[in-house]
Amino acid sequence: MADGAPATFLLLLPPPSTVSVSALKAAYGETLSEVLKEVASATQETVRPAVLDIALAIPHLVGKDTEPRASLYDRTQTIIAAVYKLVCVLATADNINIEDSDGVDARIIPIAWSPDATSTANSPFGPVVDLVTLAGSGRQWQYAFGVETDAGEAFVRAFVAAKQHASHGHHKHSNVEKSTEGSASKYAESSSAHKKHHHTAVGGTFDHLHLGHKLLLTMTAFALDDSNGIITLGITGDELLKNKKHAEYLESWSQRQSSTYQFLSDIMDFNVPDSRSPVVEEVKNDGPNGHVVTVRYGNALEFRFVEIVDPFGPTITDESITNLVLSGETRSGGKAINEKRAEKGWSELQVFEVDVLDPTSDATATEISDQSSYKDKLSSSAIRTRLAEKKASPTA
Repeated sequence: MADGAPATFLLLLPPPSTVSVSALKAAYGETLSEVLKEVASATQETVRPAVLDIALAIPHLVGKDTEPRASLYDRTQTIIAAVYKLVCVLATADNINIEDSDGVDARIIPIAWSPDATSTANSPFGPVVDLVTLAGSGRQWQYAFGVETDAGEAFVRAFVAAKQHASHGHHKHSNVEKSTEGSASKYAESSSAHKKHHHTAVGGTFDHLHLGHKLLLTMTAFALDDSNGIITLGITGDELLKNKKHAEYLESWSQRQSSTYQFLSDIMDFNVPDSRSPVVEEVKNDGPNGHVVTVRYGNALEFRFVEIVDPFGPTITDESITNLVLSGETRSGGKAINEKRAEKGWSELQVFEVDVLDPTSDATATEISDQSSYKDKLSSSAIRTRLAEKKASPTA
């Protein structure tokens, strides 16, 4: 594409009947493999990686707009993690780059859809949307793919109908205004085990954004109950990373903040094109957590990107944060944060975990012939190593 903009593709995946990588491979594998190859070929023609939006139908999300996300989290996370694993399995088998600017930028968009029920959207913000919201968002896909099964064809037909519905002006979102009146009672309705959250947090380095990062960010967004809420993202400062392997290929804090924001925007902002653009503000104050980039959508959804210089970040300086999303590998960090909050007399954060996409954690290993290459697609240090090798041998 002449303007350097990424080519964008859409893949519609019908509801999975069984959530395991082997079952998903049997249901989606052939289609997804061919689509990844098609998108990879488009990347060669653009400066930025071609984008593959994977619209994944998840029936248990239909009609659950008012339920606490905590009650839906585990089941949803398991499905999304399994599909991301499948993407990595197939990309490994076909030697498809999904790791850097020469590869495919794949992301999963959870769709509240079932062949037996419909979902009515009340917000232009994801990460969970219905088909009409997706179809009416104004996103321009170069091509849309479906799975050639009865379930796949039913999902495609539903999407086409949603496009027609949206094109006739029956569905149009504008930025949702924040309403403080009634919000307190809304949060008070939930039980302590499944309370609602309007300020969620996550932390990480987020260098060379890969599928593991995308799962973590998607589920952080999912854990936020309120489209008028706040997501705080602690991103490790450059100074703490200078001794990392191949540090010269580390992305700067600004680059990592930008790519993290772009991904979140792509999975969360489904406003129609003529809606107001978000407002971006950056402050650089002295002291911990003083460097913050804030993105506000009207008076609604807000992202806060904070440069962190310690393992805790804003989770121990901002009492309004109520939950934390992390991977099983960093579980001890969540425990340490709650200990610090307890010392201050603050409520503990509810901690949600995402799966580690390691193939040895389940039967995924049986689907992979080259586990080393699989793991390299999920490691920022491995990605930096490969970039260093490419620079040393540019013709390789």
